[in-house]
Amino acid sequence: MPGTQIALIRGINVGRAKRIAMSELRALVEELGYGNVRSLLNSGNIVFTTPRAAPGNAPARIEESIRERLGVSARVTVLSAAELAAAVNDNPLCKIADNPSRLLVAVLNKPTDRAKLAALLKQDWKREVIAVGERVAYLWCADGILASSLLQSVARTLGDGVTSRNWATMLKLHAMANDQKT
Repeated sequence: MPGTQIALIRGINVGRAKRIAMSELRALVEELGYGNVRSLLNSGNIVFTTPRAAPGNAPARIEESIRERLGVSARVTVLSAAELAAAVNDNPLCKIADNPSRLLVAVLNKPTDRAKLAALLKQDWKREVIAVGERVAYLWCADGILASSLLQSVARTLGDGVTSRNWATMLKLHAMANDQKT
């Protein structure tokens, strides 16, 4: 699909074994034929445009290239700019979340995985809250991410099929996707 895309790369720049320079990652994505490639800080988040004639599946192509050329295994989830905009605009937890670093957006690799979260929606999470959107789950981790049993449960339920970003990062990616200054 032509247009602006956002790649969320899970597991890089964590520890010494999976460190990748963002300049290398940008160059790799450009060499795959994508344009206007930009990274957000040293985060493993890339915004790029897809030409009309872009071959194949962007997440799989980027994952394979990272593995083959940089020697790092990492999961890649790609959102369109429209999917990112919907995730930002449709967030039902903004009124209760008073700290953007504790409000997570869990992006699903496959939108159909939403069904796997049904049991979690029925549980009492005390001060934590979960809500589900079209392609994302919103997680309010009131006592912090490290202490969040909700986040751990979502990770167990979805395994490799999800990657999370905090609210501040999602807003920055949204601004980049719309060519706004971050």
